[in-house]
Amino acid sequence: MSLESHLAELKRKHGELERELDDARLHPSVDEADIALLKRRKLAIKDEMEKLRAGWTRH
Repeated sequence: MSLESHLAELKRKHGELERELDDARLHPSVDEADIALLKRRKLAIKDEMEKLRAGWTRH
């Protein structure tokens, strides 16, 4: 998988998690622990994208 396609896939996953978070926040039955897990997953993807971009710009 090329770097650009990998970044595109990460962006897609990041967007999906953002939508899941938005949906979860609208439902009072969703546990705060579940929301925290979604936030951590989203942040991990964002961190991975930033690392890839940083490595890419050095080349």
